[in-house]
Amino acid sequence: MTTTDQQQPTHGFTRLGQAVHKRTADHLPTNTAYARFNKKVALTLTQYVGTMTCFWVFCVLALCSLPAVLSAFHVFHSFFPAVIIKASVIALVAWVAQTFIQLVLLPALMVGQNLQNEAADARAAKTFEDVEDARNGIQQALTLLDVHTEGGIKILLDAIESLKTAK
Repeated sequence: MTTTDQQQPTHGFTRLGQAVHKRTADHLPTNTAYARFNKKVALTLTQYVGTMTCFWVFCVLALCSLPAVLSAFHVFHSFFPAVIIKASVIALVAWVAQTFIQLVLLPALMVGQNLQNEAADARAAKTFEDVEDARNGIQQALTLLDVHTEGGIKILLDAIESLKTAK
């Protein structure tokens, strides 16, 4: 994959050449319309299905079939209107909940999460490399400030001592 296949990274590259972007959508190659479409659909689904609003919508959907289940009990037999306990309504709710959501939506969510994980991994690798560079710089500065290390502040202290003795 070349950098022309994707946008310029906003946070540079890792030492292994992995581009680090601010947005998850910018991390993957977009050289074909098919790849762009799949990436956008997976990320959009992951973004919107992973919300409490979607949770409540799915909860209401699941509760749509509850009257049909309860009407099987003698106590609730005539409690619910016939419209909501019809076999066609039950079948539709079951198809949406069990077939569409489980067989179609969940794999798409997994793809979206994989895309988000790849982006997070690249950002984490860049952060780790930056922290290691900072740690090495601090270590080098501390070494130069050590009064016993040759080439650092020891040269200045020796120069000051020689000036004192020269007086």
